[in-house]
Amino acid sequence: MHALLLADNLLKPYISLSSRVGATRLTVQCSDSLNYYNSVSEWQSSCSILASKVVSSKPEQSAETIADLSPAPMHGAKLRVAYQGVPGAYSEAAAGKAYPNCEAIPCDQFEDAFQAVELWIADRAVLPIENSLGGSIHRNYDLLLRHRLHIVGEVHLLVHHCLLALPGVQQDCLTRVISHSQALAQCELTLTKLGLNVEHEAVDNTAGAAEFIAANNLRDTAAIASARAADIYGLNILADGIQDDSRNVTRFVMLARKPIVALTDRPFKTSIVFAHDKGTSVLFKVLSAFAFRNISLTKIESRPHRNRPIRLVNDSNEGSFEYLFYMDFEESMAEVRTQNALEEVQEFTSFLRVLGSYPRDMIPLVSFAG
Repeated sequence: MHALLLADNLLKPYISLSSRVGATRLTVQCSDSLNYYNSVSEWQSSCSILASKVVSSKPEQSAETIADLSPAPMHGAKLRVAYQGVPGAYSEAAAGKAYPNCEAIPCDQFEDAFQAVELWIADRAVLPIENSLGGSIHRNYDLLLRHRLHIVGEVHLLVHHCLLALPGVQQDCLTRVISHSQALAQCELTLTKLGLNVEHEAVDNTAGAAEFIAANNLRDTAAIASARAADIYGLNILADGIQDDSRNVTRFVMLARKPIVALTDRPFKTSIVFAHDKGTSVLFKVLSAFAFRNISLTKIESRPHRNRPIRLVNDSNEGSFEYLFYMDFEESMAEVRTQNALEEVQEFTSFLRVLGSYPRDMIPLVSFAG
């Protein structure tokens, strides 16, 4: 209730819904006005109206997921899960794999999905964090630090890309291919082999590219998206499985307002972020704290420190870049050796935050082709 009051008194959200080829997409914006809603109940009512307009996504899934560790929504409805994109997006498929039978809420931008959870419009968010071919999704690393949501799980999705165009359009008619920047990068070599030496243009998401072609009747443009996007937006598949590597896997994280209880009876992963006033020299000491305790690191990512991009190293104004370090390791926060490692890390760092301790995705990979 306290979080609701905070959102009502300080953020005062207003919600705009835009109709896009039969789908409803969410954009969250904030106003400084203190009189937009007269009560918390009025604010909650607007959120309920929004949720009731979202089409339910019901992928089949029988294996145990993080949903089994998460309580049902207080309102008694299905779990509402925000994702970035439009119906047919890979993020929608990841949301369905993570939370079977959820209400999938499409959002315009990654930050809208964060805000949807913070403002109680959604119960969870499922967002991509890295891809085996395209690398890290840097925007979401930055947003993890900016917002106060907790990582409560992860899900891996084996991505299967298709080249889509309007019915009757042939490959030799194309002058442009559009998709998300990651999808374009993941298919670059295959597009060249197909002889598509045409303009590549990045858009917000893969399914959105398919939607854009259908809505504007673009007969000189193809999209890289899923087979399901082709079905939704009435496009033909010109080429199937065009990713450069068949093991094209995207890792998504699940976000919630509260952390889950860390356990020791199943494989867990923990994600942290840290920084130090003395720059990168502390990194060796941090790594040693984990190596000494035989804790396996699965990822380390550096990002520029936005508030302190340059660190002066002497009186002549010479400087070096200041970084934040994101790290994942295969251990639960419930383990004593994890607590001891982080206690040691805290001695070396000026800033340390645990982003989440959560079950690892152990479900076998199944390709999402549509």
